[in-house]
Amino acid sequence: SEQSRASREVTSHQRQRYMRVLALLSGGKDSTYAMMKCVEHGHELVALGNLHPPADDGREMDSFMYQTVGSELVPALAECLELPLFRAPITGDAVDQRLIYERTDGDEVEDLLRLLEAARAEVEFEAVCCGAILSNYQRTRVEDVCERLGLVSLAYLWQRNQAELLAEMAEAGVEAVLVKVAALGLGASHLHRSIRELAPLFGRLEGRFGFHVCGEGGEYETLTLDCPLFRRRLVLRGARPLVHSEDPSGMAPVVLLAADGVDICGKGEGESAPPTGAGAPRAPWAEARRAAATEAEEERNLEEEGEEAASLASLAAAGAVASAPAAS
Repeated sequence: SEQSRASREVTSHQRQRYMRVLALLSGGKDSTYAMMKCVEHGHELVALGNLHPPADDGREMDSFMYQTVGSELVPALAECLELPLFRAPITGDAVDQRLIYERTDGDEVEDLLRLLEAARAEVEFEAVCCGAILSNYQRTRVEDVCERLGLVSLAYLWQRNQAELLAEMAEAGVEAVLVKVAALGLGASHLHRSIRELAPLFGRLEGRFGFHVCGEGGEYETLTLDCPLFRRRLVLRGARPLVHSEDPSGMAPVVLLAADGVDICGKGEGESAPPTGAGAPRAPWAEARRAAATEAEEERNLEEEGEEAASLASLAAAGAVASAPAAS
């Protein structure tokens, strides 16, 4: 639409100048890396925004707009970033599900508008960043809210090649682990494992099942434990799998990562975060590659290959049953 196109043009025009930014933080890898890109482009992070389920007790809720898995840990991430956090419960539903959103009472998009209004009453900022990669539904709604409030929408990850982007995140120091799996080829054994470690598996699943490497099809969700912007890091206590819903076929159950709690720990010497303001370095961060895979990692790779083979065999068997003639 003209509204969406105009918003993108304003965003493109103003990305080059310094702006104070409120980052929409879900807790996952995409919103984390979007913050890093803001700093890389010379902007200053001044606040964080998060919308969470009404109970805020770790249970997932269905939302077209917001990642809710792990949202109860966002306050701990704000402590790691040492930035003010503005939070509000999701009270609306996806009332207007059309691609081009129009202001609708009772829609969850209006929760974002109210959150940004409340934040702007306390902190001065000109732009909002989000981690949208492929979802036009999400991006156009953030743009709509920003346009109504006279803010610039920044989406530095938009339409990036997913395999390249995931590798870039890992190399830039985003330590994110899976906290939800919901796809063929993934199971409880993949929870609490890093995107760096699982990237080769994601690539294989993409070739076999059309898997979205960055999880844009809802295949998985992540929680960031550390990144170069963090002053401290998170450590999960008592992490364990929790089956959210069974798949009748048994091939792709939805499994979440539950934890007894989280510790906020200091970083090792020499790992302090870079500045988050306009004077920050503009070159992407990079960490040295990790050492070659250990014997345990190689065994896990063999297990994954076995799981993939089992999934393919199940699909083949299901296809054979479906194509068999009915008994007379």
